[in-house]
Amino acid sequence: MDPSIEATEAWSREARARTVALALGLEQPELLGPRLAIVNPPLWEVGHVGWFQEKWLLRRDGRPSLRPGADALYDSIAIPHDRRWELPLPSLAATLEYLGEVEEAVRDRLARSTDPDDAYFARLAVFHEDMHLEAMAFSRQTLGGRAPALPGAAEPPEGGGPCPGDVEVPGGPFLLGAAPGERFVFDNEKWAHEVTLAPFRIARAPVTQAEFAAFVEDGGYRRRTLWSDAGWRWREAVGAERPVYWARDGAGWLRRDFDRWVPLEPHRPMVHVSGHEADAWCRWAGRRLPTEAEWEAAAAGERTADGRRAPGKRRYPWGDDAPTPARAHLDARALHAVDVGALPAGDAACGCRQLVGNVWEWTSSPFLPYPGFVADPYREYSQPWFGTHRVLRGGSFATPGRLLRNTWRNFYTPERRDLWAGFRTCAA
Repeated sequence: MDPSIEATEAWSREARARTVALALGLEQPELLGPRLAIVNPPLWEVGHVGWFQEKWLLRRDGRPSLRPGADALYDSIAIPHDRRWELPLPSLAATLEYLGEVEEAVRDRLARSTDPDDAYFARLAVFHEDMHLEAMAFSRQTLGGRAPALPGAAEPPEGGGPCPGDVEVPGGPFLLGAAPGERFVFDNEKWAHEVTLAPFRIARAPVTQAEFAAFVEDGGYRRRTLWSDAGWRWREAVGAERPVYWARDGAGWLRRDFDRWVPLEPHRPMVHVSGHEADAWCRWAGRRLPTEAEWEAAAAGERTADGRRAPGKRRYPWGDDAPTPARAHLDARALHAVDVGALPAGDAACGCRQLVGNVWEWTSSPFLPYPGFVADPYREYSQPWFGTHRVLRGGSFATPGRLLRNTWRNFYTPERRDLWAGFRTCAA
């Protein structure tokens, strides 16, 4: 077997074990859950990841599904979001049986594969499942369910405290995007192209809960001048007077962490914040969000001994070696953030901390194609969302590290605050 396929198979088994653990941790009413625009029915989502794996690894030649009628149940492109609660979904036991059948057939195909495209599609299926696993986990938060127990859980080190101040990133030409030669990148990362950056100063760490609480206490949600037109319309539409999972506790604040209320952790990053809220905080503080090119330059840029920009780019902020627990808080080892001052081993060359892991970070950049964009076989991954979504970078504590690199682009509409997303700022 191709060693790259063998490694991908191990990832696939790990991802599937987490999918099953998430599903088995749900009580019967939770398998469908309430009809909300920002979540999928968990029972549907479990079946969908198996269907996607089958589609791209077993059915590229047009053959039917192992389960008759699967396309009418799980094709996310053909089935509108609102209809997913009305489908005649199989029971959880039958759904997991289908996933097992697909996994066994895929393993058999890969063991005797002569198709050079199989390695690519095997990785696509794993990364697709990784993204759905994170979405299924933060859906539990959205619905106020119990925190899921996932394989490989381990508490990260406590403490770390704040990480104040800015670092300066030199200006000049910068190659934004992924370089050819990567084993796998998504189409929206292709390809590296030169942009010119002015010098800028960027915060060493994301905005903390304590820093965001000061904005709330200062009437930030009521001050129209702090909000963009789109942000104010959103704030009025949802009636936002505070962050989504916060509640008053005397003179202080509590936040809902899955199904329990806990005091704010002052030095942990702000999380579950929309792009609009991040924009308003920046205006209040006299700051701004970084562009995605600035974010990537901070994360990937090399430095000379005297602090100038050096040729080349890093794959991760700390270098080219894979993430470890000492460098980045990833892989759902714990479903909560750590202090912004933790994990100094993961610092970028510029001095920024936690650019990968802990919380996704909003940028100011709209999600647009890079020059010469060509859609990959999974055409619906990026192309339908250009111009309507905004770029986030870096990954959260629940993101599998194998999914990420400095060029990886996430994208959501700026009103979304169910994500494990925060933000880092630049000097205005």
